Amino acid sequence: MLEELSIRDFAIIDRLSVRFERGLNLLTGETGAGKSILIGAMGFILGAKADTGIIRAGTDETLVTGVVTVDDNDDAKTWLAGHGIEFEDGTVIVRRGLKRNGRGAMYIQNMPVTRQDLEDFSTSLVEVHGQREGHALLKKDRHRALVDRFAGIDGDVSAYGDRYSELGAGRKALETMASSEVGRAREIELLRFAVEEIDAAALRTGEEDDLADEERRLSQHEKLFAAVAQSRELLGDTDGAIARLRKARVQLESAGAIDQNLADTARRLDDAYYEIEDLGESLTTYADHLLFDPGRLEEIESRLAALQKLKRKYGQDIAGVISFRTEAAEKLASLENWEEDRAGLEKQVAELEADVFARAEKLTAARVAAGRKLEESVRAIISTLGMPNARFAIRIQRIPPSDGKIVVGPTGADDLEFYVSANKGEPLRPLAEVASGGELSRVMLALKTALAEDAGAPTMVFDEIDTGIGGEVALGVGLHLASLAAARQVLCITHLASIAARADNHLMVEKRVEGERTVTKVSRLAGDDRVREIARMLSGDPTSRASLDHAADLVAKLGSSRGT
Repeated sequence: MLEELSIRDFAIIDRLSVRFERGLNLLTGETGAGKSILIGAMGFILGAKADTGIIRAGTDETLVTGVVTVDDNDDAKTWLAGHGIEFEDGTVIVRRGLKRNGRGAMYIQNMPVTRQDLEDFSTSLVEVHGQREGHALLKKDRHRALVDRFAGIDGDVSAYGDRYSELGAGRKALETMASSEVGRAREIELLRFAVEEIDAAALRTGEEDDLADEERRLSQHEKLFAAVAQSRELLGDTDGAIARLRKARVQLESAGAIDQNLADTARRLDDAYYEIEDLGESLTTYADHLLFDPGRLEEIESRLAALQKLKRKYGQDIAGVISFRTEAAEKLASLENWEEDRAGLEKQVAELEADVFARAEKLTAARVAAGRKLEESVRAIISTLGMPNARFAIRIQRIPPSDGKIVVGPTGADDLEFYVSANKGEPLRPLAEVASGGELSRVMLALKTALAEDAGAPTMVFDEIDTGIGGEVALGVGLHLASLAAARQVLCITHLASIAARADNHLMVEKRVEGERTVTKVSRLAGDDRVREIARMLSGDPTSRASLDHAADLVAKLGSSRGT
């Protein structure tokens, strides 16, 4: 439900805050006072397209804020949860601003959203009727959804849609298998060759690094041997570092006998001597085993070349080649089981087709039955709304066959659309072609009254609904509005006193000149103020005793019998 609408610098509105209530909220006022501007601001906050022309002259930005309650609105709460938006006490604040430079910003609970997000969220909050652009009822899909909801088959349609999606996925998989059949044998051959080639190589993780180290030693054997030999010679026992260290030990022992402070130094020299001696022995052992094998070098170079070839074909390194082999083997197994998989998939698709077609037939039967019932209800109501010769029909046709085969779509096998003939002698035409906004709004009112149990948006806005009507027709329109308002919030602009008298919340819109500017103001009317406004609507004279008495009678009579 829309609780409050705050507007700043929108068209001729400078600052305005309007509170709405449950039930029937009626807006009245002189022609040109700004009632439609108020509805325009509401559309702006609901995500309608807008340009900088809506910004009040002399200002740089317009801002509209709406406060809505979503306590009993499961669709709205689901949308908010799906977008990670939290709310407190069942209240949500929606803001939208537009600057003179064309930049705009939209927020739901202080979270930035896109215009499409705002429009999607708003569909669960408010339905605006009477403005043809973007009118939900002009869309054929909406017609089908309304009939489905009236028939109580929303759950069945959803379940059908899931099965239809499964069928589509299965058919696509079959098409993919059929289109790839020509290349399947060649792919099997290539994959099998790759697996066999990699298996034959008997790859080992880390092998390439080990081979590279060994190849480096063998290819530079002479240089390596010479360096080791010279190092051993420099450490030698005869005239090398080891011999010199031995002599130094003897001399330090003599010095230590004289000065005990050299004991630690002597110990360190002993450690160094034995370490160097051990190094010399290690170098001797290494040199004794350092053999050159030209055959081994050739073998290593051949193996490294083979590994490089595999890497060029199957991966950047040996680990990548091994990973490729694993994936290739899995795909090979899948392709080799292709015939078995295809047979199973064909059986699955056939079962899905039978189920989908059977479900579609049941949906069609339910729509036809509900459509006939809804037609009768709408015809009866619309005849009381100033359209006595109007006809309403719901045309349900099967989707044309393709190549002699039954065709179904995401919602069934039906092409469903509302048709209307507003005047006697005129043929039935699609609802989208109804010329008059007033006629369209009344058709909508009749539909919504017939669909009184429909769990649609909790707030409905009617504009232009009383165009070209009066007398008993106006009484009928007011009665139906009140009937709708018993179950949800209704906002309606009206110029008719017999409708205004039924208001639960009567709001008067007026223009005033303040300083050098014209501004729009909204006042909540009650008591004598409300009677005077209805008197103005009756005769144009809010001071006439006859008009005031008539207005008081209307309020007493209609205001106490709303929805009856």
